[in-house]
Amino acid sequence: MTEEEMRKRLEILRVEHRDLDAAIDALMTAGGGDQLQIARLKKRKLRLKDQIAHIEDYLIPDIIA
Repeated sequence: MTEEEMRKRLEILRVEHRDLDAAIDALMTAGGGDQLQIARLKKRKLRLKDQIAHIEDYLIPDIIA
């Protein structure tokens, strides 16, 4: 995967992460949200966060000064 492809994938993951956050908020605000569904969405959101962090670590390596 090229660096440009990784940057595009990173943006897609970030958008999906924001969308999941909005969906979770909407379900919780509605009050009658299915707790199992909310838990699954939160789990998916955490997996996305891990994928985002992994790609960011690759694209922006730690530099010890």
